[in-house]
Amino acid sequence: MALTRVVRVGNVPIGGGYPISVQSMTNTKTVDVESTVAQVIRLADRGCDIVRVSVPDKESATALRKIVDRSPVPLVADIHFDYNLAVESIKNGVAKIRLNPGNIGEDWKLREIVKAAREFGVPVRVGANSGSIEKRFAHLEKATAIAESALAQAGLLEKFGFEDIVISVKSSSVSDTVRATSYVSERADYPLHLGVTEAGFGVDAVVKSSIGIGTLLLKGIGDTLRVSVSGDPLQEVDIALSIMRILGMRNGPDIIACPTCARTEIEVEKLARDVKGWLSGVDKNLKVAVMGCVVNGVGEGKDADLGIAGTRSGGVIFMRGEVVERIEKDNLEERFKYWISLLVSEEGGRGG
Repeated sequence: MALTRVVRVGNVPIGGGYPISVQSMTNTKTVDVESTVAQVIRLADRGCDIVRVSVPDKESATALRKIVDRSPVPLVADIHFDYNLAVESIKNGVAKIRLNPGNIGEDWKLREIVKAAREFGVPVRVGANSGSIEKRFAHLEKATAIAESALAQAGLLEKFGFEDIVISVKSSSVSDTVRATSYVSERADYPLHLGVTEAGFGVDAVVKSSIGIGTLLLKGIGDTLRVSVSGDPLQEVDIALSIMRILGMRNGPDIIACPTCARTEIEVEKLARDVKGWLSGVDKNLKVAVMGCVVNGVGEGKDADLGIAGTRSGGVIFMRGEVVERIEKDNLEERFKYWISLLVSEEGGRGG
């Protein structure tokens, strides 16, 4: 795929081959500065690069100044209908605004937004989803209609000579999201914001987002992304980072574990969860295996930097396919944790 143009959101570049950035959105009331700042900080600490906040009224736009001043990451103002809120948000320091130019109203209102955005160097994210298809495109196949609606939204800004734009095309349908985003990718060089909108909650949200976002990333499409999950937005960051790590686009530990069977000699699921906790915050590309028995354990885990396989008396610890210690059940977790600490302390880990 051809490189997209570069759009800068504060100190985070989007597009042009720069690392794909992770976004999320606060679910606090924006006028509650303390709660919003606290959530932004938690998201940033979790690995979020850009955070969006909703601006439904003037009080929220005014509160942005205090939030921006305390935010460790660039903030995006989510705007609908009221051009004044967009202009006020820009003046109060946000790094990007998200709006649907088509619901702003008369051209002069959009011109005022463009004027402020250009003056403060603030890009605009535009887009469309299955609920905002323009009537003139309603006769088209749904994914095409979504894509054409998004391109039309960008066109409303382009007619004022403004091209500091990011485009998103989303649907709650994974297939429509993939087709619509691919369509836009072939017709514009603006950076693309990925996501499956209204993905739901729990396992379904993880699966929808992983398939939709993952498929596009594997096609070389996408410059920034947000996973959509009902509930705590920290989940969104965890899932997004996991998708990117599994695709080799972010550093981090890879924990592999067998599905367990009657031969299982250790508590695979519990130990795998513990290992994930022990490796929390580690940004090295390490592979750790937790295998239930030795029948296939060492062999199937031989590509791991470190692994454990259960035995009747306890377990064996192996590094890159070679057994390094045999341990009794009582010392299983303690010794494995010790070997993990040694692995993490190795200079550069595996791949740095």
